[in-house]
Amino acid sequence: MSPRVITLESEIDWPGFRREARTLLASLVPPDEVVWQTPGHPAPQLWQAEAAPAPLAPAAAHRPLSASRPGRLVVPPAFITLCEKVVLHQDPQRFALLYRLLWRLVHERGLRQDPLDPDRLRARQMLQSVRRDMHKMKAFVRFRPVGQPEGEPALSVAWFEPEHHIVEAVAPFFVRRFTQMHWAILTPECSVRWTPAPKDTPPLAGDEALPGELEFGPGASRAQAPGPDEGEALWLTYYAHIFNPARLKLSMMAREMPRKYWANLPEAQLIAPLAAQAAERTGRMVQTVPAEPRRRIPARAPLPPVDTAQDPALTLTSLAKAADRCRDCPLGEHATQVVFGEGALRPPLMLVGEQPGDQEDLAGHPFVGPAGRLLDRALEELGWPREALFLTNAVKHFKFELRGTRRIHKSPGQREVLACQQWLEREIALVRPQAFVALGATAARALVGRAVPVMSERGQWLTGPDDLPVLVTLHPSALLRGDPADRETAWRAWLDDLALAGRYLRGEDPAFNRPRAAA
Repeated sequence: MSPRVITLESEIDWPGFRREARTLLASLVPPDEVVWQTPGHPAPQLWQAEAAPAPLAPAAAHRPLSASRPGRLVVPPAFITLCEKVVLHQDPQRFALLYRLLWRLVHERGLRQDPLDPDRLRARQMLQSVRRDMHKMKAFVRFRPVGQPEGEPALSVAWFEPEHHIVEAVAPFFVRRFTQMHWAILTPECSVRWTPAPKDTPPLAGDEALPGELEFGPGASRAQAPGPDEGEALWLTYYAHIFNPARLKLSMMAREMPRKYWANLPEAQLIAPLAAQAAERTGRMVQTVPAEPRRRIPARAPLPPVDTAQDPALTLTSLAKAADRCRDCPLGEHATQVVFGEGALRPPLMLVGEQPGDQEDLAGHPFVGPAGRLLDRALEELGWPREALFLTNAVKHFKFELRGTRRIHKSPGQREVLACQQWLEREIALVRPQAFVALGATAARALVGRAVPVMSERGQWLTGPDDLPVLVTLHPSALLRGDPADRETAWRAWLDDLALAGRYLRGEDPAFNRPRAAA
């Protein structure tokens, strides 16, 4: 029996393949009786001489498509997506593979659950190869301007050598990305040119195409592509300056940017000399003395020096007024007011939290919200009078996020903490505590000068400003956010942390506390 020869209109004739495949399947023509050919890959001459349709196979020899609805074809949607990409592959046998898969999907129901089937594996490999080629075309096309007659719009032309028949599939990407640019892409198989519509053309509504004309033509040669332009020298200078020799990985570079594309990339000519100098440049970078870092957020105006002869309370009041006008970060602009510390001067302990909350921002006093009430309960159980302590925060303004009419607490970032560092330092200089209790990671970082993992270093003494001891523990809000089932256990553990600072309030010798130097 002579095979049927199906001639498609082009190498990427997906509609024609779909139409012919449905007809063959409805006629119960098995895959081994069909030969697929395209203009670029004709069938062997032996079969071309017998292109007349072969008689249909007996219907009884094959299982019908559907007993209830003859001719109805149902396949997984993923198979359609697979076919649309695989038809772009350069393999001449792709259409035969797809029709064989279609036939087996209809007649072998178990194929859908067999991911290791050779036909499915081969189709998947072809799909991935086409997708990779489409991605490389989007990434490695380089447009260069070419001369145009006076009065004609500037034209940018690129050269690319795809592995598969992907030009028509990728062209809409460049239309969307360079809608207002007049461009063309030359490839050995075909060429594409986009001519945008005049700027005064009204935009098209709905799902219509972008205004302009997309044309496809015959292939070109590499010699027809434009050469380097004046802008490439600037680009190469920029590329050489951003090249980091310490991050050089040639194998990774070759995997992401295969060498076959290097001939079309201007920067590729610099890779070899830059790579050869990488070891020497890396050594010089390591040996270079690091520059002295500058304060990232300098104070807007120098603060007056601390006058210990004045009344400290009066000085704290003036410092709070100055902090209320601070705009070194955006928090002061949006908060209701500054919330400075309160309590005894020359106290045994200064308790430092993160930042004021919603209720603190409205009242102007620290630790009066839910976390403050929990702290008061802890102080009462420990027997520590609040008026004997000094309570403050590392950040003096409330940072929040609006959700409707509610102001939701947001943790301050490093920028806000650095901006408030000057106020905390001067506050400490005026209050002059004997020791600190850092409530949470933000407070610990502001006092110790480094990031402190609170959960692993809680209950430990570190070294803070003026070599004073800093006890690290959780912020009371962390207990409020914790699992209710574990709340009692967390409460007792937190009290145990705070109790370590009890000797300072009792006036006992604190020498047993041996603070660890900050790392």
